[in-house]
Amino acid sequence: MKKVLLPLPDYGFDPAETAIPWLLLTAKGYEVQFATPGGYSAMADLRVLRGEGLGIWKWLLQAREDAVMAYQRMSNSESFCTPLKYTEIRAEDYDALLLPGGHDKGMIPYLESALLQQVVTRFFTDGKPVAAICHGTVLAARSRHLQTGKSVLHSYKTTALLAIQERMAYQLTRWWLKDYYLTYPVTVQSEVTAALATPRQFIRGPLPLRRDDARHPGRGFIVRDRNYLSARWPGDAYRFSAAFIDMLEHA
Repeated sequence: MKKVLLPLPDYGFDPAETAIPWLLLTAKGYEVQFATPGGYSAMADLRVLRGEGLGIWKWLLQAREDAVMAYQRMSNSESFCTPLKYTEIRAEDYDALLLPGGHDKGMIPYLESALLQQVVTRFFTDGKPVAAICHGTVLAARSRHLQTGKSVLHSYKTTALLAIQERMAYQLTRWWLKDYYLTYPVTVQSEVTAALATPRQFIRGPLPLRRDDARHPGRGFIVRDRNYLSARWPGDAYRFSAAFIDMLEHA
């Protein structure tokens, strides 16, 4: 049985970007090991999960029912309730790494963790499958090879949360949620692109108008380059998960 490492912050991760991959991976028999800063159970972004405070845009910005149900199952699983501490992670114990995203400020300790950046670098150095979605690509971009000092993504093609997506969510809600949808002043797309050898390696994909689902995974968008897989937002979660499973099966 192949083992997948899935690190999370204490709070603020996106439920769809975490629970949909978990659901499909475990359905295929893969073991998923969670890790959090202190070894305590994590919690998803409750505003996205419940739609609280999203106002008239709740229908657009809240997690879909399938993601909520998957999150409920995941949060009751033994592996989710007994995560490792970041300090306990041994990269050599795992076959692949999954980096979910989320935009709540609670994501910052995860995105800025030197320990996780070292883990990400180890997976790239060993050539093991790494999958990152949305803000998870920021963690990958910040992880650097010790010898060169360059990002592990420097020579890879990638996608990530698009600036137009991030700015639109901010503009729709800024009057009452302020900068809730801006984790940092710099957009995800800008930071990830800056880590690449050339901006041409950033692949925007088609305009993300509809979310994918179990019956329509083709609506999602992914970029795969060698051992690295990336996607943009919760609307890519099913295609992202299927592609990651394919990587694992052929690794």
